Amino acid sequence: MLYLDYNATTPVDPRVADAMQPFLRNYFGNPSSGHALGRASRKAIDKARGQVAAMLGAHADEIIFTSSGTEANNHAIIGGARARQKQGNHIITCTVEHPAVTEVCKHLETQGFSFTEVAVDSQGRVPVQAVADAFKDDTVLVTIMLANNEVGTLQPIAEIAQIARERGALMHTDCAQAVGKVPVNLVDLGVDMLSLAGHKLYGPKGIGVLCLRRGIEIPNLMHGAGHENGRRPGTENILEIAGLGEACRLVAEDVMEEGVRLAGLRDHLAQALLAVYPTAHINGHPQFHLPNTLSISFPDLRSDEIMAAMPDVAVSAGAACHGGGPVASHVLTAMGVPESLALGTLRISLGRMTTSAEVELGAEKIGKAALLVRDRQKF
Repeated sequence: MLYLDYNATTPVDPRVADAMQPFLRNYFGNPSSGHALGRASRKAIDKARGQVAAMLGAHADEIIFTSSGTEANNHAIIGGARARQKQGNHIITCTVEHPAVTEVCKHLETQGFSFTEVAVDSQGRVPVQAVADAFKDDTVLVTIMLANNEVGTLQPIAEIAQIARERGALMHTDCAQAVGKVPVNLVDLGVDMLSLAGHKLYGPKGIGVLCLRRGIEIPNLMHGAGHENGRRPGTENILEIAGLGEACRLVAEDVMEEGVRLAGLRDHLAQALLAVYPTAHINGHPQFHLPNTLSISFPDLRSDEIMAAMPDVAVSAGAACHGGGPVASHVLTAMGVPESLALGTLRISLGRMTTSAEVELGAEKIGKAALLVRDRQKF
C-alpha cells in the first residue's frame, strides 16, 4: 500500500513507540500512588506535559491531556460558552470546520446558544473583516480551525484572535491538522484555547491535548477526582501520554525543515499530475496552506471511481456516497467549487515517512487511474 493519507492519520514514529514501551511492559503504577511505581508514572506525565508545552510555547500547567482532539474541542467550546453565559450566548465559527467543532456548536444550540458560520472565500480562507462583522453584543466565543483538513488552507487566527480579545470574547482554535506541519505557538496565535490530536503528529491514537491559557477558567465536562489539576478526572493514560510527549519533542526539533521538504514534494506531485491531466484543478490557498496537503479535482470524474482504479494507493475523497448518490464535501461546497469538480476531488497528504520515490510512484498511479476512469466514460 502506497500511503498518501497523512491528514487522516499518521503512523506511529518508531521513536515514539520506543518511548512508550517501558510504560507498556514495566512502569504500570497509578500516577496518583505514592510508591515508586506511581512516582515513575507521575514523572513520565510531568515530562510529557513539559514536552507538549515546549512545542506549543506554552506553560506546562496550561496543558490538559484528553482522549482525543474531539474531546479537547468539546471541553473548550462547551466550557468556554458556559463560562461566559452570563455575558451572552452567541458563538462565531466558519463554514469549513470539522464536525468535531460544528456538531458541538449544534449541541449548544439546543442549550440556548446560537452560532454564526462565517463564509470562506473561494480559496477556503476566512476573511478577517467577515469575522469582525459577525460579532454581536452577546458574542462570547469564537472557534475557527488553524488549518483545514481537506484543502490545507491556513486561517488568519492571530488577526481573528486580536478582534476577539478586543471585544471580550474567548478564542479557540482547532490545531489538529496544523501541529507537526507548521509551527504552532500559543503566544503567537494569541488564542485562549487550542486543541490537538496525537495521531495527527506521529503519536498514538486515543490521546489529545487542550491547551488552556493561564487565567482562563472554564467548567469541566466530566466530574470525579482531581486529575489534570482538577480539570479532567480519570486515571491518566500514561502509555499514550508518554508517546505524545515524545512525538511533540520530535515535532519541535524539525517542523520547519520538514515543512520545507514536504512543500517541495507536494509541489512536485501537483506539477506531475497537472502534466498528465492538464484540466485538473488545485483547491485551496496558493500561499497560506499546509506544506503537505494537495487537494486536486479531476473534472467530470468521480473520486470513488478513481480510488477504485488504484486499490494499492491510500488517499481521501472529496465526496461521499449517500443513498441518493455522491455528495460533495461541505468544505468544497462552502468554497463554491462546482459539483463537476468537487465530485472528482482527491485529497493527497504527505508525511514524515513519504519519500521522493513514493511521490513519483503516486503521481504515476493517480494519473493513470484518472485517465482510466476518463477513458471508460467514452464508451
